[in-house]
Amino acid sequence: MAQATILYIPHGGGPLPLLSDTGYETMNPFLREFPATIEKPDAIVVISAHWEDSPVAILAQENPSLLYDYYGFPAETYELQYPAPGAPALASRIHEILGESGIEAKLDRDRGFDHGVFVPLLLMYPDADIPCIQVSLSQSLDAAFHIRLGQALSALKNDNLLILGSGFSFHNLPVMMRKSDDAVDEKNRQFEQWLAETCSDPELNSQQREQRLVNWEQAPHARYCHPREEHLLPLHVCYGIGGGPATTVFQDRVAGFITSAYRW
Repeated sequence: MAQATILYIPHGGGPLPLLSDTGYETMNPFLREFPATIEKPDAIVVISAHWEDSPVAILAQENPSLLYDYYGFPAETYELQYPAPGAPALASRIHEILGESGIEAKLDRDRGFDHGVFVPLLLMYPDADIPCIQVSLSQSLDAAFHIRLGQALSALKNDNLLILGSGFSFHNLPVMMRKSDDAVDEKNRQFEQWLAETCSDPELNSQQREQRLVNWEQAPHARYCHPREEHLLPLHVCYGIGGGPATTVFQDRVAGFITSAYRW
């Protein structure tokens, strides 16, 4: 019986991965090829860096539209379509699961898919034939809360789902926009090394791993790599769901910076 696949990925900058941008020549093949490594899921649950709400919100639309939540890109990027159906019954089940775990949540029947959903899924599942929902981050941006959110969602682990944490393990936009050479950013490298050890080192016990993630700001150059943590926190949710060590399934340069993907 298939079990849930829990995956934290980089989703790139806005729609750039869909524009043949050379900065994504490693990330795009990874995303395109990953679905062949798992059974086709019955539904996809995405925790995107681009939705924060209070309380936590769950997208419960039958046919979600798209939110073109980026600016200054070519006109065709505002005509992209990803007509995947929603999964209102699964959304209601998640709402119930969170409530039973003491996590306040609400159903949202108005919002559409943001680019943290439709950009990677256009690469991974371009047929848009798998029901898809989103779960928001909490506006608190509290690391421990997002691990607890994932632990509550671990009730889904025995279902044939793809649970996707959609973020970016390096997300300092001013630094990314200034970069003009191929040199490795040493601060970026040190943080990525810490993150890979934290997520994947089998020598760490669960308490050590969780404490490192809760106290992620103590990692080397943490606030340089994440001036704001919304692109990292989907990883905390994934860890809470998966528990234990992850497998590093991708680590390469994306848009000039080392970035990683993890599977539980």
